[in-house]
Amino acid sequence: MATSAHDLAHLCKLAKLAPDEKTLDKISHQFSDIINYMDTLSEADTAGTEPLYSPVFHESAVREDTAVRRQTPDQILKNAPETDGTYFIVPRIVEGK
Repeated sequence: MATSAHDLAHLCKLAKLAPDEKTLDKISHQFSDIINYMDTLSEADTAGTEPLYSPVFHESAVREDTAVRRQTPDQILKNAPETDGTYFIVPRIVEGK
């Protein structure tokens, strides 16, 4: 299926592109190649074929989501400049009325 220069110019206008004549000619050939390839793919018999997002099986690289306590509250609070034994003590930054 050949794409006319008029059709391609219209697509470029819709995409807010303004290619020069040389680029427009190059794009026209590439666009026609893509459309022809899609026509070739549409001829393939896909009846009974499940859709895939990838033809390669991918195992999850993400670790299992399990809660693990790595530090105790005492270990966390020991580096704080000031605590009350349970919470961090921080300077007040909002003044009350």
